Amino acid sequence: MSAAPVVARDAAAHPTAVDARLALPAGVGWLAAVLLVALPQAALATAVIALAAALSSVLVVRRAARRPRVPGLVRALLPSVVAVGVVAAAIALAAPARIPPLLAALGEEGGSAVGVVALEATVAPGAEGGADATLLVLEDRSTGEELGMRIPVRLLQVPAEERLALGTRLDARWRVLPTEAGDDRAALLAPMGAVTVVGAAPPLLSAADDLRARFLDVAGVFRGDGAALLPGLAIGDTSAVSDELDDAMKASSLSHLTAVSGANCAVVVGLVMGAGALAGWPRPVRIGVALAALGGFVLLVTPEPSVVRAAVMAAVVLVALAGGRPGRGLPVLGAAVLGILVLDPWTSREYGFVLSVLATAALLLLAGPLAERLGRVMPAPLALAIAVPLAAQIACQPVLVLLEPSIPLAGVAANILAAPAAPVATIVGMLACLLAPVAPPFALGAAGIAWLPSSWIGGIARVAAELPGAQLPWPEGGAGAVLLAVVIAGLLGVAGVPPVLGRRGRRRALAATSGLLAVTAGLTVGTATLQGFGRPSDWTIAQCDIGQGDAVLVRSAGEIALIDTGAESELLDACLRTLGIDRLDLLVLTHFDHDHVGAVDVVVGRVDEVIAGPLADERDAEILDALAAGGAVVRPVAAGEQGMLGAQSWRVLWPPDHRGIEPGNDASLVLEWRAAGECSVACAPSMLALGDLGQEAQRGLLAAVRIRAVDVVKVSHHGSADQEPELYRAAAATLGLIGVGEGNTYGHPAPEALDAVTAAGGTPVRSDSHGLVLIAPEPGRPDAWRVWTQRGELDRGG
Repeated sequence: MSAAPVVARDAAAHPTAVDARLALPAGVGWLAAVLLVALPQAALATAVIALAAALSSVLVVRRAARRPRVPGLVRALLPSVVAVGVVAAAIALAAPARIPPLLAALGEEGGSAVGVVALEATVAPGAEGGADATLLVLEDRSTGEELGMRIPVRLLQVPAEERLALGTRLDARWRVLPTEAGDDRAALLAPMGAVTVVGAAPPLLSAADDLRARFLDVAGVFRGDGAALLPGLAIGDTSAVSDELDDAMKASSLSHLTAVSGANCAVVVGLVMGAGALAGWPRPVRIGVALAALGGFVLLVTPEPSVVRAAVMAAVVLVALAGGRPGRGLPVLGAAVLGILVLDPWTSREYGFVLSVLATAALLLLAGPLAERLGRVMPAPLALAIAVPLAAQIACQPVLVLLEPSIPLAGVAANILAAPAAPVATIVGMLACLLAPVAPPFALGAAGIAWLPSSWIGGIARVAAELPGAQLPWPEGGAGAVLLAVVIAGLLGVAGVPPVLGRRGRRRALAATSGLLAVTAGLTVGTATLQGFGRPSDWTIAQCDIGQGDAVLVRSAGEIALIDTGAESELLDACLRTLGIDRLDLLVLTHFDHDHVGAVDVVVGRVDEVIAGPLADERDAEILDALAAGGAVVRPVAAGEQGMLGAQSWRVLWPPDHRGIEPGNDASLVLEWRAAGECSVACAPSMLALGDLGQEAQRGLLAAVRIRAVDVVKVSHHGSADQEPELYRAAAATLGLIGVGEGNTYGHPAPEALDAVTAAGGTPVRSDSHGLVLIAPEPGRPDAWRVWTQRGELDRGG
């Protein structure tokens, strides 16, 4: 008897049994996609081998029909082999068109070309950061021919003076930067000069965007966290959420509520299914109407790739649950995963896709058993309310620990408390959105009702994030993810989910899992403690690990200066607390981009003096006004200004004091720091801090000022490709500090920046690789310095 018929009969005999026949092929195909998108040249050979093996397997089954064991084994493996072949074939077919020769050549050279892109997301005026887009047309400069294509790209900046809806087409000259092999975006595009709107969004998308804009105006009438969260809870728009509130939502495991996920989609289809059941509609009608409502919801919240994936996963749950047998949803989920991977194999590496699949699988497989176990000690409705968020967090946490090496201990409780409020905010908020253009007073009333549960969720997030011990440190990287998965599997076994262990087995599993958890937590906390013991207390320069942004500290003779604040308030606050800094003698704001001043709220009221570069608009002035209101002396400076910090002197080298420099990156304050008088162990090394100057501005600096050799250079613009190597050769620094976010989408640090530092004889020191970096004097050697890094080793060879 073969294996496949046994599974089929078991599934038929037990309606709640899990039918896992497509789970293995989906997993194997997924793994193949993860590997092959980084090696597309091997995809064709893999496809040929896999499909040939599948054909051979069919012949083996037919010839060995009288030997049940052989065909049974082959039949069990055949779907996985076919899945690998199909996914590999999809990659082999898509790869050549994904990066055409013209785009590849521009990426290798760092060249530019005129092109037209279509936005894949709505961009609001003044929005920070870039946006995903599709490259539609690219001009071949050698022939003048315009080449049509459909290439997924990432725009590093979208200078929008007005709201640009999804689908809007933009024309500009773009600088092309390469991405890593396997990235879901084929290239990064940076605008060079003006960006022109050459095509409006399609009418349907434009109408949906107008509807969203009206809802944002309605929600903006209210105040507080509730008003900021409401658009995210209702339609996935988080533009009003502050960095501080966003950090609290992440720390409390509630950030998924403001992202359009399968849960949001499930609320919509569940509401339609329930209303249809009350109205007595037949099941096929309910399913059809629910799917139509799901399509409308996707259009309302913008059909971005992540939203479409969430809708597919919600449709999987809908079809499975409508059949009355949740365990049968696993084959449907497997088919959906394979279908998505065949259509876009590069999706396989996206965290959003991974989390969507895991959360859906948890709802299908874990929520029911967990609710049944919990129902033995509590009322069934409460058990189900706890089981659903618990199942999702259990399944997703090993992946989330790759993004943030900690476990939110208050996350389950926060989700349980927020669970009753989230559907109300979503449903009533969506109603307010739909009413906004046709009945504004009723829309305002509905928004007011939805504001209450939104405020409740915001309050839960802030309280949960501030609880002592809310985050349990955990080992980072793949090893930490695997370790956590083992611990979770052990705990599920102890809880009898699934009930495969006897009483003695559960006791042993409990002892082993508890011991592993205690040892891991102890080692993690202990390592952090030991790391703190090894950290030099006499540091003179510190580069904070604050993600994609700059925050560099200088300390001399008891006085402290901070150069820029970065964008993440929580990260900057953590760095200052780690180093025991309560007050700053000097704050330098090189320019007013968000990744340099976004976390300024952390130091308001804690600064004596502020020097700043040119102001661009009222928002920049408001930042300085807030600092002045906090007691700081604020003064704009330009080239030639100088001052003292303890035993260290500083001098402004750029920008020149005339009207030819526009505020922004190229008007960044550039400061030279040097010891004043006789140097002792209290002196900091000399440093040249370059802000975000581009290559042309760096050349202007070289022409305007004699650059003297320094010990340290703060590399410009987070290590972008826009560098002037001659400036770094003149500085001749032995260390190059690069403030850069791990896994950033800008391609930082670029090879050009790293080469500029190493060619000048220096060693790059990156916050993404090394974390917090401290430079301290070498005992007994006033002219020598030692470098301490929070993690990783310095590559002294460059």
